[in-house]
Amino acid sequence: MSTQQTVRLRADEVEGSDALRIDSERASQLVDALNTDLAATQTLYHQLKKHHWNVEGAEFRDLHLFLGEAADEAEEFADELAERAQALGGAPVSSPSAISERSPVEPENEDVYDIRTSLGNDMEMYGDIIETLRDHIELAERLNDPTTAHMLRENLIEVEDAAHHIEHYLEDDTLVVESAMQ
Repeated sequence: MSTQQTVRLRADEVEGSDALRIDSERASQLVDALNTDLAATQTLYHQLKKHHWNVEGAEFRDLHLFLGEAADEAEEFADELAERAQALGGAPVSSPSAISERSPVEPENEDVYDIRTSLGNDMEMYGDIIETLRDHIELAERLNDPTTAHMLRENLIEVEDAAHHIEHYLEDDTLVVESAMQ
């Protein structure tokens, strides 16, 4: 670890952005929302990766690929959220403990569950994130930040699409013989 101790920006400070013409008061509210979304997205990413690693069964391949792609999308969005928070003059939430404290969604524990339980937990987390994103889109619009609103809206489309796919995976219709499911 470096011995240099020059702090350029404290984690709880927001400077705002002269270049983006967003003052520190508005930027502070936006960075707070973005950091909440970032923490939720990081939590989602780790849960999706857990399920990607542990999925088994007749539909392994499709679910393994879907969960890997969904995790990649979450990781990409987390990067966009962090970069936007920094552009607004804030510090993106980054440490595991800070992410855990800030996240509005609760991850499942370390146990490995059947895939229906895992996907049900994912769908619940996606639903919570969808509601939070909608609230933060409204906040960004109210604070006259169309760029942040647009970014969140574009991700909301992907998050809703992933949740919709999970909903389909959880339907009763399956090619798996019923006796094999018990």
